[in-house]
Amino acid sequence: MAQSTASPQPADSPAPPSWAVGDLLVHRIDEVALPPETGPWLLPAATPDVVEGAPWLRPDFATADGVLRLASHTFAVEANGLRVLIDTGIGNGKTRANPAWHGLDTDYLHRLTAAGFAPESVDLVVLTHLHTDHVGWNTRRENGRWVPTFPRARYVTSRAEWDHWAGSHLEEPRRQMFHDSVHPIRDAGLLDLVDVTGPEAEVADGIRLLSTPGHTPGHVAVRLQGGDRDAVVTGDCVHHPVQMRHPGITSCVDTDPGQAVRSRRELLAGLAGTGTLLLGGHFPPPTAGHVVRDGDGYRLRSAAPRRNGAASAPDTRVRGRGRGAV
Repeated sequence: MAQSTASPQPADSPAPPSWAVGDLLVHRIDEVALPPETGPWLLPAATPDVVEGAPWLRPDFATADGVLRLASHTFAVEANGLRVLIDTGIGNGKTRANPAWHGLDTDYLHRLTAAGFAPESVDLVVLTHLHTDHVGWNTRRENGRWVPTFPRARYVTSRAEWDHWAGSHLEEPRRQMFHDSVHPIRDAGLLDLVDVTGPEAEVADGIRLLSTPGHTPGHVAVRLQGGDRDAVVTGDCVHHPVQMRHPGITSCVDTDPGQAVRSRRELLAGLAGTGTLLLGGHFPPPTAGHVVRDGDGYRLRSAAPRRNGAASAPDTRVRGRGRGAV
């Protein structure tokens, strides 16, 4: 795979929040803050009383009255000469059942380009799973058609994930999502299915898929290895830091809640005290940190981004109710 050349950063764009992981550099590319209704719908057991019992969640990860904060963003990684994007968010102009995701018009691509990742420069797109809020920027509208946003990239996901949805009866909202955001990359010959038959599978130098099923049957987290340092991007194995303190809290859209809990416990136990940087797929700022034990659960010891990478705030406009098909 050819090395990419970084695109110049527009002068009027602030640098994204970034973290160094050994010789890798990880940027958070903000898309949109999710509305307050998202938390009670997505994680119904994470009540204000539960949040009250974990004071470290406030103010960054929950409001003073115990409402969870969640966000949609992706991670852009400079890894050994490659430009890698992990998940692609909700996307613009998509027809969606969830009002908070329907017909978005954000400056996500401008933010991505500002980080040095112009769409034509991206080499690899890793999809942790095939849910609507993780595949949307796979494509963009061009001359009335949905075409790959990253035309030079290899898009990868686990074969188990693809096989599950390909063999399932899809309700209309999910059929729409596959039609506009997944099938076009397959039809363009850009989709690459990876057999994650062991705990991990390498997809590029320094990029490994970790088997974390439960939220979906083929869900993967992503390990980033930069020399003697590493980081893990959670995908939806951990939606919110409250699930670190209480790993048994499940999502209303987990396909196998029991397996999701087992995967989450295994992931957190393996990371606790190791110094591995955890990057939450929906964690609001500060987004990243280290896993430490906290009673019979865990907590996140936040890791601030680099000082020369000033965080750019996501669009905070509330987009209707944060619930609906994923």
